[in-house]
Amino acid sequence: MTAEAKVLDTSAAPSGGASEKTLRVLEAAILHDRFTDIVEESGLAKATVHRILATLVEQEFITGDAERGYQPGARFLRIAGRAVSHIDISAIAGPIVDRLVAEVDCTIHVGIANGFEMVYVVRKDSSKPYRMASRVGLSMPMHCSGMGKAVLAGWPAERVDQLIASVGLPARTEDTITEPALLHEELARVRERGYALDLGENERGTVCVSAPIRDHLGRTTYGISISSIALEHPGSSIEQLAPQAIAAADAISRALGAPTA
Repeated sequence: MTAEAKVLDTSAAPSGGASEKTLRVLEAAILHDRFTDIVEESGLAKATVHRILATLVEQEFITGDAERGYQPGARFLRIAGRAVSHIDISAIAGPIVDRLVAEVDCTIHVGIANGFEMVYVVRKDSSKPYRMASRVGLSMPMHCSGMGKAVLAGWPAERVDQLIASVGLPARTEDTITEPALLHEELARVRERGYALDLGENERGTVCVSAPIRDHLGRTTYGISISSIALEHPGSSIEQLAPQAIAAADAISRALGAPTA
């Protein structure tokens, strides 16, 4: 058994609920460096927190002391790094996507930002007789796709400008945004409302509403979209499904460990 796999030594903590108390203090110490803040966050007595912190320092889950403050320790960082390296967005998002398909009966995609493109990593079809042209592994421009705009809205303006300078804003249809100023205006609207629309900007006759998915660092790395055809959702009527897209995106973000607002 590796050192990372061993159970925390909580022998110094009281027997009743010792493991739960230890985990509460560990989480508080990762989120806060000051002893007083750790005590407040954990909701435990100072003496109990001090005793558990001493154990966590000894076990290298945290480092520091009450005077200098506390930081994640080497053992915790090893575990965290290993966990992050094994993230499988498809497995994490799968059950949430399944529920969303059953709820809205539309095609659901999850994509990841790869450079200046979005790549489909999940696709789940509706019960409808038609099928989208998308497939897992297919990449698409960010500026004209719902998922792409949902992710771009979380980027600094300078990074969006880097995208424009690198790949431009080529037109995919007559509705594609091709002017930098107009793209920045669109992204501001996406940030304000929390979702993005693609009303035939990437492919004529298809529409979608998308929401950003945040990773464990709070970055908008992924996106989720509810997609349909314009014949079934004419105009901007797909926008009615925005709350469902946002709720699913938030659920996946929580599963990825995204910081809470």
